[in-house]
Amino acid sequence: MKRVITFILVFCLLASLGSAFADSSGSRAVIGADLTDEQVTAVYYWFGIDRGSVPEMVMTNTEERYYLENLVEDGKIGTRSISSVYIQILEEGSGVQVETHNINYCTEQNYAAALTTAGVKNAKVIVAAPFEVSGTAALAGVYKAYEEITGKELDENAKLISTQELIITSELTEQLGNADTGELVNALLELMSETKDWTDEQLSAEIRAFARENGYELSDDEVELVLRLYHSLEGLDSKALAEKIDSAKKTIQNVAEAKEKAGETVEKAKSIFSAIGSFFNKIASFFKKS
Repeated sequence: MKRVITFILVFCLLASLGSAFADSSGSRAVIGADLTDEQVTAVYYWFGIDRGSVPEMVMTNTEERYYLENLVEDGKIGTRSISSVYIQILEEGSGVQVETHNINYCTEQNYAAALTTAGVKNAKVIVAAPFEVSGTAALAGVYKAYEEITGKELDENAKLISTQELIITSELTEQLGNADTGELVNALLELMSETKDWTDEQLSAEIRAFARENGYELSDDEVELVLRLYHSLEGLDSKALAEKIDSAKKTIQNVAEAKEKAGETVEKAKSIFSAIGSFFNKIASFFKKS
C-alpha cells in the first residue's frame, strides 16, 4: 500500500513539474529596461502572473529604435523602454490573441494584424505599461520573445513591414476614431493578389467606396495612409502574403464574435460582412469589364 501511495505522489510531482516546465518554455515576459521594480510589479499584475513564473527578458530603447527609426516621431518612441509584453505559445489554430493595458495609440486589432505579418502564429500576447504610453515599441519585444521560444528567426523584412503596418493602421484608427477601421484594411489585404496592376487612382476609388459603405468618409490623407500600407505589404513574399490574407479573414470573424460577446448586435457584425461582400463584388465587376 505504501508503495502505491509513494508511486502516486511521485507521479503527481513529476506531472506538476512537467506542466510547470511546459508553461515556462512556451512563455516569456519581456520587460522594458527602464522600469523601476515597482513598475515591473505593476506590469506583472496586468500579465496576470507572478514574476519568476516564466523566463524574463529585457528590451532596451536601442533595440526598439531599430524597427521604429524613420517610421515614428520621437515623441511616440521616447528615449526609455517602457512597453512590456507577455507572450504564450498556443495550440495550432488558435491564431494571434492580443490584450493591452495602458496603451493609448495602438489597438489590440492593430497589434494582431501586424504580428501576423511578421510571421507570429498561435500566440497570446499581452502588451502592458505601468502608465499610459503609445505602445509603438512593443512589437520588438514580441519578436525577441517569439524567436527565443520557437528557436526560429522571423524574416527581417517581414518584421520591418509589420512595424510599418502597426504605425499606419494605428495612425488611421486615431484619425478616424472608428473601431471598424481594421475591416477596411483587411478587405484591402484580400485584394492584393488581384490588384497588382491597379493604379493608385483605382485603388483609392474602391477604398473610399468601401469606407462609405461602413459609414465614414475618408480624407485624402487617410486614403494615402491605406495606400502606404498597401505598398509596404507588397514587400512580403507570396507565401507570407497568402498567410496574411488568411489571417485577415480570421481576424474579421474574431472581431465580430468579440463584439457580439460584448453586447453589440449580431446585425452590426452582419453589416460588416455585407459591406465587405459588396466591396468584393465591385472588384469582380471591374475585372469583367476590363
